[in-house]
Amino acid sequence: MTARSAVLVRGLGKSYRIAKGDRPNRITEALVQRLRHPWQRTTYETFEALQDVDLEIPWGEAVGIVGRNGAGKSTLLKILTRITAPTAGRIELGGRIGSLLEVGTGFHPELTGRENVYLNGTLLGMRRKEIQRRFDEIVDFAGVEKFLDTPVKRYSSGMYVRLAFSVAAHLETEILAIDEVLAVGDAEFQAKSLAKMREAARSGRTVLYVSHQAQTVSALCSSAIFLDRGRLTFQGPVEEALTEYRRTFADFHQAQQDPSRRAGTGELRFTEAQVAEDTMEPTADKVVEFAVGANADVVGQYYVSCHINDANGNVVVQCDSRLVGTWLDPASPQRGALTIKDLWLKPGRYTFDLYLCKAGILDAWEGAGAFEILPKAPYTEVTSDEALSHGMVLADFEYEKW
Repeated sequence: MTARSAVLVRGLGKSYRIAKGDRPNRITEALVQRLRHPWQRTTYETFEALQDVDLEIPWGEAVGIVGRNGAGKSTLLKILTRITAPTAGRIELGGRIGSLLEVGTGFHPELTGRENVYLNGTLLGMRRKEIQRRFDEIVDFAGVEKFLDTPVKRYSSGMYVRLAFSVAAHLETEILAIDEVLAVGDAEFQAKSLAKMREAARSGRTVLYVSHQAQTVSALCSSAIFLDRGRLTFQGPVEEALTEYRRTFADFHQAQQDPSRRAGTGELRFTEAQVAEDTMEPTADKVVEFAVGANADVVGQYYVSCHINDANGNVVVQCDSRLVGTWLDPASPQRGALTIKDLWLKPGRYTFDLYLCKAGILDAWEGAGAFEILPKAPYTEVTSDEALSHGMVLADFEYEKW
């Protein structure tokens, strides 16, 4: 490992054993099964979460880690932060690593916020004097001073995240690893957090950031890596990594056309899905049509949920039929349509995902279809593109002066 490297990974692999077939979930069922089949043994298949990953990250770099769900992003961070052990390979870290991977990670629910700050700092290898020196900054940044002597089990998820991030960012670890938990915080705190991570990178610390939010990765990171099904396939400029990430959408959507390859129990499946218009203006109603098969063995009604996604895979809007009192009967085939009104989408390509749900997910058809919003601004005045460059959607608004 060179003095210029904060993280060096060679031949890293992580595999898990997954039991095949149904397993009993009650002790009585297990005893009966053992009596009936005394020689039967559980069989397993191996899932390769990471395979042969080689990676070198220099000091002072803010690195975005992008990839589809299941690509191995969180697994990589958990190995680097020594939460889980690798199956193969070697890792060298140039210093102490602070992390925020899941809400509440490293916090003891029975301890107060004050006590957890000291606990977290100790776990990160800090001396008590180091923690005391930064204590006021941590509390001020998190904005939880009123609740500092309250057990954290009574905190909301947003308070958890604010305090945990503040501890990880302010205590003087050389490497900072953040998973996508910042989505729990409000917009103001997210902006503060991004500014803090930029400051950490400028001060010579190394930041590793996992996110599906392409805008956030572009704003924060100076480079990025792209993981695809456990393999590191690209490391370099942020925009090139995001381009590789977007390319995987088309292959994934094609595979999802086969119902047997989709997630869900399979008790019911969508048989058709389409948009009424492939191209439309920003202000037009968006109509998604669908058809579902029948299964008389499914007990109770189910509902449909639709997600509209932008080109980066961010969910722009979720339309859940439960919210408008629409439930469907599994005993007979169903056809229906979702009409989304007053949603002014910005010009570009969008996809939609469809879900059939009851107690769990019956069918998850990601990338069920796509449509294009035409580059036509719905406003009366013509101006520069800068006036439309921010935000995920357009809005019907007016200004008054007096």
